[in-house]
Amino acid sequence: MDKSLTNEKSSPIVVGLDIGTTKICAIVGRRSKNGKIEVLGIGKAESAGVTRGMVSNIDKTVQGITQAVEIAGSQSNVEIKVVNVGIAGQHIKSLQHRGLITRRDLNTEISRKDIEKLIEDMYNLVMPPGEEIIHVLPQEFTVDNEPGIKDPIGMAGVRLEANFHIISGQVTAIKNIVKCVTKASLESQELILEPLASSESVLSDEEKEAGVVLVDIGGGTTDVAIFHEGIIRHTAVIPFGGNSVTEDIREGCSVMRNIAEQLKTRFGSALAEENKDNEIVCVPGLRGREPKEISVKNLAFVIQARMEEIVEHVYYEIKSSGYEKKLIAGIVITGGGAQLKHLPQLVEFVTGLDCRVGYPNEHLAKNEVLPKNIYEELQSPTFATGIGLLIKGIQKMEDSFSPIPAETKVEKPKFSEDKKFGLFGKILETGKKFIKDDIKDEDFLK
Repeated sequence: MDKSLTNEKSSPIVVGLDIGTTKICAIVGRRSKNGKIEVLGIGKAESAGVTRGMVSNIDKTVQGITQAVEIAGSQSNVEIKVVNVGIAGQHIKSLQHRGLITRRDLNTEISRKDIEKLIEDMYNLVMPPGEEIIHVLPQEFTVDNEPGIKDPIGMAGVRLEANFHIISGQVTAIKNIVKCVTKASLESQELILEPLASSESVLSDEEKEAGVVLVDIGGGTTDVAIFHEGIIRHTAVIPFGGNSVTEDIREGCSVMRNIAEQLKTRFGSALAEENKDNEIVCVPGLRGREPKEISVKNLAFVIQARMEEIVEHVYYEIKSSGYEKKLIAGIVITGGGAQLKHLPQLVEFVTGLDCRVGYPNEHLAKNEVLPKNIYEELQSPTFATGIGLLIKGIQKMEDSFSPIPAETKVEKPKFSEDKKFGLFGKILETGKKFIKDDIKDEDFLK
């Protein structure tokens, strides 16, 4: 192992693991001296065991994770043991809740411990059977009936209240992800909602302050996150993505799935009117049959129908959030599906909001370690989630007093029966995870 990588305590090496529907991607990196993200290695593998963001085949997913991690590890010369894992899927839900604590010690200022106590209480909320809290995100605080406070630390006050954005998911879906990671001989340092990760890599602080919608169009799902005044206000996962478009082309044009994928990426367009009537694509016929001619305009009609449906779903989420009129920065689309031609124009047409494609390149430091072609590929919207998971992992490391480097094996977390999976997001002032140890690992990994 390259010892020079482990010497700098200020920049721990972190790994982001994006378990997607079309690809599994592991990205190794750290923060460079100028504050940007320096990627040391990247590994990709085909994702055969994930459907619509959820694990459907444990063995195939473990195989993909192992392959991606091995490639990233050998490229970065780091032995990977700890990863920050992304989670998505139709099972993800979000809700708003209000919490309150009354402070006993009137002579001291409000501290981080008070806020952590408030967050800790939110993890004890009674959820519907089979659901588990993944993230508790504080919004505005209220101190002694004084509302709209973003950071109450250091203030004097007795009654501390806060609005929380709570994200939950199915226990079984979370358990399957943890099982896959563990079977691949890795540790989950953090479970992170994928739209939150993507927002870190493609949105600026100004956009989050002004009001913006992040739309991450993946293979199996489309993730939505709405920000206003720098605070996350709404999250949703729509169970359609790029694979839905490919399936439509396969059926609509009567071609094989691999050819449908190539037609979409090379000749596809989200606006049929932007294509000429006389443009034809010739695809090879099956074994001895004549080649097939497909009109590019007809192909675009098939794609446009599905993309309009996805954008309508996104627009419904925007309207139901109540922030439709407050989104000065409009919509930012990212993910592999954002590379479809004329998609920003279609989004603007359907929603009436400004739209741009989000690239994760503004957070990346210039890289002399990686080959030029890999570094250029990293700047694609496809890797927005992976780089976002890396950024989130680095932030968690820097927030804790005793960071655990990626190449150091950490003690396996033990989960209590009632809180097996909702405690990943908690890092206390000591830099250690908030963990209960009522049962052994073997019991929940069976």
